[in-house]
Amino acid sequence: MSKSNKLGFWILTALVVGNMVGSGIFMLPQSLSEVASPAGVILAWCLTGFGVLATALVFGNLGIRKPNLNGGPQIYAKELFRPESPASILAGFMSTWGYWIGNLAGNIAIITTFASYLSTFFPILTSEAELVSVGNFTLKVGNALTFIVCTLLLWGTHFVILRGIESAGKINFVATAAKVVGFVLFIVIGLFAFQKANILPFVAAKIDSAGHTVGLLGQINNAAVTTLWAFIGVESAVVFSSRAKKQTDVKRATVLGLFIALAIYVGISTLVMGMLSQEALIQSEKPLIDAIETVLGPIGGKLLAGLGLISLVGSTIGWIMLAAEVPVAAAKQGLFLTAFMKENKKGLPVFSLVVTNLLGQLFIFSTISNSISAAFNFVIYIATLSYLIPYFIASTFQLKLVLTGETYDGNKKARMLDGVIGGIAVIYSTWVIIAGTADIKTFTFGMILLASGIVFYGKLPKAQTKTTAS
Repeated sequence: MSKSNKLGFWILTALVVGNMVGSGIFMLPQSLSEVASPAGVILAWCLTGFGVLATALVFGNLGIRKPNLNGGPQIYAKELFRPESPASILAGFMSTWGYWIGNLAGNIAIITTFASYLSTFFPILTSEAELVSVGNFTLKVGNALTFIVCTLLLWGTHFVILRGIESAGKINFVATAAKVVGFVLFIVIGLFAFQKANILPFVAAKIDSAGHTVGLLGQINNAAVTTLWAFIGVESAVVFSSRAKKQTDVKRATVLGLFIALAIYVGISTLVMGMLSQEALIQSEKPLIDAIETVLGPIGGKLLAGLGLISLVGSTIGWIMLAAEVPVAAAKQGLFLTAFMKENKKGLPVFSLVVTNLLGQLFIFSTISNSISAAFNFVIYIATLSYLIPYFIASTFQLKLVLTGETYDGNKKARMLDGVIGGIAVIYSTWVIIAGTADIKTFTFGMILLASGIVFYGKLPKAQTKTTAS
């Protein structure tokens, strides 16, 4: 790949921030208000931020100790077993498959949020008027138009990326910079508009869909998967490590990006709870716009919606780039189908990009029968659970290095510190996996998506298949 198609520190940082501060910042205040009181939301943010920090440090450490293993956290799965053994190949393939599926769903969460904020300018996107009715299924005007908008954004981004990875990265950088500036202004305005009465009662029981009362600890548990969605993408620089101008930039971009995103999330989510009543927040399809309109009126809402559309376009570019890169890196290590290694003259993974977006199109069909917020909540659960397995594996791999002493050369202090960080990351990942799979419907659907990869396992390169059969 030419030097001009390599990614520098600031573009890598923009990918991390842009991918984390994507759809979550716009929709999570509403999603969290459904499952937790203000106290539960804030505590969930704190616990998630701590757990993700440990996970980010694991990524940074592994990038230094195992620089040859690039392409994302799922790559470490094969390293948990004897090299080239059946268990090693199967673990690497299934982890890559799950992580890729998570990316597909994540892309659509961002794209549906774009449609939500576009409805500020075109209210017909939320129209309840019936368009077509067949049996028990009714297609509403708003759902049909949302489907069209999401499809156009998906494939429009596809062709932007085909122009070159560096030019796409620069667009993402500009969109991310605009987003950060806008969110800082939102925080300043929110500080003056914050009303204490809106977050009272600060601690209150919630009623779940089954009619059961949920206390504070249960609320934190329920919010765990949702808050983690905010930080999905912290590994973006790691995924693109093979395309970085300097390998040292990968860890620096990951840590800086995490802290920028954490500051934005905690600040904005807390302020939104103080700008809208809890009832209004739960009902909102675009909570940040509804919050800013309480202060600046409709004009403020439109300005924020415009900012949101710009930033979401940038996030869409970043996430589709990341989603297409994952199977490419795995295929180069014999863990995925060889067809995904096909690149054009610019070094872009054309085949992977096309297949990724075709499968992403299937997820867009969730907008046909659901409201925008319902479609968003559905896909973030599936996506987040798909990410947790690779996160858990990467943390476990760090513990393996600590226990064996590999790469430490007798440095006991570094070994002990990495052991503590890896242990925290493993505990955190395990906790969120347990919390997220408590709902049997989500668990079942997630397992079906993960297991579906078995269909393609037999199509791995023949050299790997023979190894597996031995």
